[in-house]
Amino acid sequence: MSADELTAGAERPASAFDAAVYRQVIGSFVSGVVVLTTSAGGQRHGMTVSAVSSLSLDPPMLLACLHGGSPTQDAVRRSGRFAVNILNEDQRQLADRFAGSGEDKFAGLDVRTGRTGVPLLFGALAVLECRVVEVVAGGTHRVFLAEVEHAEAREGSPLAYFRGRFGRFETTQDDAGYGRTSPWAT
Repeated sequence: MSADELTAGAERPASAFDAAVYRQVIGSFVSGVVVLTTSAGGQRHGMTVSAVSSLSLDPPMLLACLHGGSPTQDAVRRSGRFAVNILNEDQRQLADRFAGSGEDKFAGLDVRTGRTGVPLLFGALAVLECRVVEVVAGGTHRVFLAEVEHAEAREGSPLAYFRGRFGRFETTQDDAGYGRTSPWAT
């Protein structure tokens, strides 16, 4: 039976658990912090996003989840393009700035235009310029499946997000030390 057949004519059942519990559990998942940027109708848009994931290597694709009511989500749908700016560990202020709403989030920032015409943030650890190939509705969000058209990265450490707080992601620099401490070492 297909997913359409399962949901056709059926009412959505009530949630089997408390949404606060779900939020707490999903907050236990460490994620990187990105600012998704785009340009539509001559105006730049951007928002802090934690729901971005690699989807495919051949072709190179990723997915990004944006709240359906956000102006950035609307701009991505209209333009069909966006950039994923992976924040460096010292860019917490940018994450906060783009997480809010209101005035021009780009005011006073060093921004360059990417190869695909989308705004890119200076100092980002890495950037991916993407073209939307499919949009899927999922609850309160839209999931953008996108093909990566350009990527670049520099040395550094990412900004991390865990249990509602930003922090640093530390890696063990000594391979021998990693081998001694990791249960997955071979």
